[in-house]
Amino acid sequence: METGSSSDSRDKQKTLKGSDIDSMMPQIGPFVPRTEHNPRELRSWAKKTGFVSDFSGETTTDVSGKFDSAGLDVQRSHEHSRGGGSSPKIEIDPVLGRTKPNRGSEIELDAEAGHGVRRNGNAGVLGFREGIVRGENERRRVRDEAVLEDKVDERLNGSGPSGNGNGVPVPSVNSVEPKKEEGKDERDVQIDMYPGGEETADGGWHRQPELRFGLRDNRGWVPVIYYGLQHFLSLAGSLIFIPLIIVPAMGGTDKDTATVISTMLLVTGVTTTLQSYFGTRLPLVQGSSFVYLAPALVIINAREYRNLSEHKFRHIMRELQGAIIVGSIFQSILGFTGLMSLFLRLINPVVVAPTVAAIGLAFFSYGFPQAGSCVEISIPQILLVLIFALYLRGISVFGHHLFRIYAVPLSVMIIWAYAFFLTAGGAYNYKGCSPDIPSSNILSDACIKHAYTMKHCRTDVSNAWRTAAWVRIPYPLQWGIPIFHLRTSLIMIIVSLVASVDSVGTYHTASLLVNSKPPTPRIVSRGIGMEGFCSILAGLWGSGTGSSTLTENVHTISITKVASRRAVQLGAVFMIVFSFVVSIDWITSDLGFDTFGKVGAILASIPQALAASILCFMWALIVAIGLSNLQYTQSASFRNIMIVGASLFLGLSIPAYFQQYHPETSLILPSYFVPFAAASNGPVHTGSKQLDFAINALMSMNMVVTLLVAFILDNTVPGSRQERGVYIWSRAEDLASDPSLQADYSLPRKVCRCFCRARRLGA
Repeated sequence: METGSSSDSRDKQKTLKGSDIDSMMPQIGPFVPRTEHNPRELRSWAKKTGFVSDFSGETTTDVSGKFDSAGLDVQRSHEHSRGGGSSPKIEIDPVLGRTKPNRGSEIELDAEAGHGVRRNGNAGVLGFREGIVRGENERRRVRDEAVLEDKVDERLNGSGPSGNGNGVPVPSVNSVEPKKEEGKDERDVQIDMYPGGEETADGGWHRQPELRFGLRDNRGWVPVIYYGLQHFLSLAGSLIFIPLIIVPAMGGTDKDTATVISTMLLVTGVTTTLQSYFGTRLPLVQGSSFVYLAPALVIINAREYRNLSEHKFRHIMRELQGAIIVGSIFQSILGFTGLMSLFLRLINPVVVAPTVAAIGLAFFSYGFPQAGSCVEISIPQILLVLIFALYLRGISVFGHHLFRIYAVPLSVMIIWAYAFFLTAGGAYNYKGCSPDIPSSNILSDACIKHAYTMKHCRTDVSNAWRTAAWVRIPYPLQWGIPIFHLRTSLIMIIVSLVASVDSVGTYHTASLLVNSKPPTPRIVSRGIGMEGFCSILAGLWGSGTGSSTLTENVHTISITKVASRRAVQLGAVFMIVFSFVVSIDWITSDLGFDTFGKVGAILASIPQALAASILCFMWALIVAIGLSNLQYTQSASFRNIMIVGASLFLGLSIPAYFQQYHPETSLILPSYFVPFAAASNGPVHTGSKQLDFAINALMSMNMVVTLLVAFILDNTVPGSRQERGVYIWSRAEDLASDPSLQADYSLPRKVCRCFCRARRLGA
């Protein structure tokens, strides 16, 4: 640089001694370094200041690159000054991250000094008092500039402390060298402190799942068909295994089991379609819920049905149909009249969590005692499904987590094939014994000893496949006219309340999983009312249980990352098709409905031990999903812990008290059915046999007692809304002002037009 630069520098320094320094100095306060930094604050601060760092996940260059560019600015400015031109330069403090205005050249290169000092726009490195040369002594100015050069070099190299503009040292920033990804330049590498979501405006953090299919996504028929089938296959354990429990307990044949399975698939498809169009419109599958399994077993094991020999299955099925229809009518009234909107104020996670958990815990006496009848099949089945669901859940095959999504169907097919080879290899062949002979007709003591093993372990016990035709068209009242009794109707009315509480928790959790706001209380009431209507259809068709929103939907959406309404609707259509497969020989009787489908026949041939072992996993999953509702509460609160603990303990202990009043049933019924036989011999005696049966039955069911205890305690024990985790539902104003919320939950346009026309005609 020319010698005139020294005089120019002195002139600039004199200028800075004036009013500019006096006006600027009071604005700079002492900087106190912080040893701990919250990454959320860094992100918010970066957005406000305009400086985007590597910590916010939006970086374009690494930190070392910033420092290198700062060092090159001196050379660039020196070259520009030679050319007589200058360009404005934005300078960034690498520690504070503040964008500083260009104050011009404050330190110029001195040709006489023998070495250069970089022009540094960051004048705060040593502060104004140390950076500006005082006096006219040339040697002192050169010495100060040399000291400044040494400190700048130390700061750029990451060694030693650096100044903050007021002489206060702050920790230096080390360069971050992220790993360079293949196919990306260094400037494309990002460090994301918030993977999977975004920081909320209020400073809170809510992680949103990365969905493959959103609620209203429609990306063509092929992916929709695939994901629709995937959704229902992941729920296979809940859809097909209930008939394998109740039909044999009712005295039904293999043909009856296949018929009920076909009916259940049809009802599942129809009710899911109705709920997706006219209910909450969330991607939730309606089907035979485990909520209705316990009351069905209580009615099946009533004393008056134990000695029935002729048409036992049809008589009990008609009894169940009548009870389900009455309970479903009550649920429909609760939903469509809007009473459920008032009831929602009393339903919170502290009530939902133990109630849903008790639904799964109610079958602990059935699970492994039934599966243990054939341990060579049940233990490998339980281990395999746990390995798929837990240990192999992270393995991806062609971008799909097959083991996590299809843990149940994959493990069932493998163990089913294993059981087939055991049967074909003669593992269950006993001399002089035939699996086709009913145990009641076996005369040999040796064969009687092995009859139980052959029934639960062999894959060829069921003759459904050999006698089945290729069609089964379920139709209403196929078992006869329903039977209505007060005692069974009272049981199903209370059970419908339990099913409603279960569905409320599922609605809320599913709405958050699909990245939508929770529905309004009116929409929840509409969904509960539609569930009641769907259960009426299940009662008319005779599926053996009511229809409800499956709790396992939450798990399915979470693992598949598919929340498409269209996919669920198309999958429901496939369920209807699977319920009956048409062929040319479907007319075998006067009505043409006397055969049952091959699909149901195949499923009916699953060994009972295998079915019981997979149900152990399904019931454990329900317990886990139920307890996961506590995430919305302050789980460390003693109030919540005590309510949940007391509800679960009393929900298991009180039914055990009622179940001990039937010593003679242990000689008649299998051990796993004894807990469900307390209705006829319970301790309650009011003088009315109908009322006694209903009260004893209700108090012997774990989920009913748990709901009663949790409901009373949560609504009487003081606690704040935050502590209780009160469900926050959307308001009607939100639905009217938010187009996306309206598109998620509003009824189809054609349906709305029909309702509007009906209102006009009524007016």
